[in-house]
Parts: sequence; structure tokens; C-alpha cells
Amino acid sequence: MTLPPRPRLPKVGEADERVWIFDLDNTLYPASSNLFDQVDQRMQAFIVEHLKLPPDQAKATQKHFYRTYGTTLRGLMEVHGMAPEIFLDYVHQIDLTVIAANPALDQALAGLVGRKLIFTNGSVQHAENVMSRLGIAHHFEIIFDIAAAGYIPKPDRASYDLLLQRHAIDATKACMVEDLPRNLVPAHAAGMTTVLVSGNHELTEIDAEGPHIHNRT
Repeated sequence: MTLPPRPRLPKVGEADERVWIFDLDNTLYPASSNLFDQVDQRMQAFIVEHLKLPPDQAKATQKHFYRTYGTTLRGLMEVHGMAPEIFLDYVHQIDLTVIAANPALDQALAGLVGRKLIFTNGSVQHAENVMSRLGIAHHFEIIFDIAAAGYIPKPDRASYDLLLQRHAIDATKACMVEDLPRNLVPAHAAGMTTVLVSGNHELTEIDAEGPHIHNRT
């Protein structure tokens, strides 16, 4: 992955201050693998089982929560008082063989000088499982997952501020890489450089254009 330089990134002598913040799903692996589709289906199955809804209504409920609250989990917590651990364990029981080791990505990440973090609305366990399959786990010092964010998902600005504060990140020296344009709005507002990984997700039309997108790949 080749990222064009941005004016706000530090000079070569300050390169160790750079921070690269990566989303996980459909960003570090190709959306064409349909891995997240498995998670999506597990979410709907969870709603069928725990809310006792028919499949079509469960799907509609899941999509409503996703769009309204940022994640299906947040909607379940807010509306139904759902325990997050039960949900996360259930939805991440998926087949990871659809993604394989990616030496090119490994090499590209090695070429990015500075700290590297994962910022995901998923769980640490899911992130570790995916990165293990890709062969890139050794590049990342931190996984800032939904639990670390206090179950406040992207694109809520509060989760970004918590990430920056907790890990002593200067937003003006940070670059965030993400497949959902709306998740780059608060990153830009905080002062980060942004990179949009183009995809065909159901939410890619939201905030698809604007000053919050500095680079595309």
C-alpha cells in the first residue's frame, strides 16, 4: 500500500513521531473476501435467536441499529441492554480461511516508519485472528477495540479522542486509513491525515465526498 505524503506529517528527522492508525475489516484485507459478510450474517442470526424475531425483521433491525448507532452492538446495548461480550463472541465465530497471508501488505507496512495501531469497532480477539491469518500482527503495538473505547463506536468523536489521549497521539502527526468515509470525518476534525480505502460497502455512500478525505487508494 503506497500512501502519498501529506504536509502535516513530520519531516524525516521526526519520522519516529508518526502514527499510522488502521481500521481492520475491509481495510487490511480485501472486501472481496466477503469476510465481514459472515459477521453480518452472524449478527442477524444473533438477533433472531436473542430477540426472537423472524429473519426478515432481524435483518431490518440489525441494519437500523448499524446506521443509527454506529454498530449493531451499540443499538442492542442501548435498546435492549444486551451484554456486549455475548454478542462479540457469537458474531466473530467465522471462517477465516477466506483470507490468506499477504506478503505484499507485510512489506508495505514495514515501509511505514512510525507507530502502527489498529482502531476497530470489533474485538481484540477478532483483530488478532485476522492479523494472524494475514501475517502482519508483528507490525502493530496496539489494538484499540470496541471494549477499549467503552463500547462507543466509530464514528462517535468520543472514541477518537479517547484513543488519542490514552496513547499519547498527536493527531497532526497521525494518518488514519479506513474504508468507511463517515469514519474519517472525526479523524479529519481531530487533525489527522486521512486515507480512504475504496470499497462497495453499504455505508460507503455516506460522506463519500468532502474535505475529510485527503487520499484514496
